[in-house]
Amino acid sequence: MKQQRRNYGQYCGLAGALDVVGERWTLLIVRELLTGPCRYNELQANLPGIGTNLLAERLRFLVDIGLVRQRARDGSKVRMYELTAQGEALREPVLALARWGLGLLGAPGAEDVVRPRWGALAVEAMIDPSAAGPDERYEFRIDDEVFHVEVAGGEVSVRHGKSALDPALVVTTDARTFVEIGSGRLTPLEATLTHRLVMDGDADATLRCSRLLGLVG
Repeated sequence: MKQQRRNYGQYCGLAGALDVVGERWTLLIVRELLTGPCRYNELQANLPGIGTNLLAERLRFLVDIGLVRQRARDGSKVRMYELTAQGEALREPVLALARWGLGLLGAPGAEDVVRPRWGALAVEAMIDPSAAGPDERYEFRIDDEVFHVEVAGGEVSVRHGKSALDPALVVTTDARTFVEIGSGRLTPLEATLTHRLVMDGDADATLRCSRLLGLVG
């Protein structure tokens, strides 16, 4: 018999949303899939602390309600989990929560886990589209993760991998430093002076990128 899930029993959009994504770990699974399709073991590796039975149960539920689907990787029998269009619609709410949550972060503890793949989503959450400048690209190298921000025609997008065109700015750092900068606990200048951050680009591009990410006024 299929287990009956608890719900708030309230005829309200927020309650309905929380009936689906309000349980522990669910939105973090969505966060992982917002950065791209993942195998089961990749999800488990990037969600330290979740038991395999609980992960399987959460994924089963998300597949059942149509937020997640499974597919075979191209040219392989390896199964991947990915968001459906309905699941992808959670991007803006998740980014808004991430943006809000950055301001709540205290000093990182030794036991706190941070993954470089979360950097692309953090940048996406930080972007202020109204601060978009001229067409150019900013490349971020966070540990072994590479992604870039592209400004084109006033539109801003975050893309995985290296920029096909020469970036105006290349930012190199580690994941923990990057989150500390995003949370406002560390300024880019402080990180640069302590050699935790390297910015390779002219001063104007650095300033435009910093404004786009809300790091300077």
